[in-house]
Amino acid sequence: MSGARGSAFLPLLKKAAQGSAQKGMSCTKAAIVNMSSEAGSIQNVYNWQLGQVISYRCSKAALNMLTKCQSLGYAGDGILSIVVHPGWVQTDMGYSLSPEAPLTADASVRGILNVLTLLSEKDNGAFVDQEGKVLPW
Repeated sequence: MSGARGSAFLPLLKKAAQGSAQKGMSCTKAAIVNMSSEAGSIQNVYNWQLGQVISYRCSKAALNMLTKCQSLGYAGDGILSIVVHPGWVQTDMGYSLSPEAPLTADASVRGILNVLTLLSEKDNGAFVDQEGKVLPW
């Protein structure tokens, strides 16, 4: 993790991972969960026809790379790193693309929380959506 906030939390994550009796990696032990967007997928270029929003896409692609780097850098410390796409959610931004955003914020959050409980070492560094589906980088 970079920056002052990342530096402040890393020792706490390491301590949590080392102090846990639980085997392997999980969100209940120690995890970095970054919220991204499928719009940051280089392979998929999600909903291009609805809005190019290039700076947003580039920032999310960079966050996805950061998560992948965190997964490699902190695996030895037992810290799970994952990036999550919350889905197309009914927010101000979601409506600006189209009024047909299919997910309520509550449904998105419930889905993400369910997915987080299922993640393990095999998911370290993955890019998933609110249903747990692995997304293309």
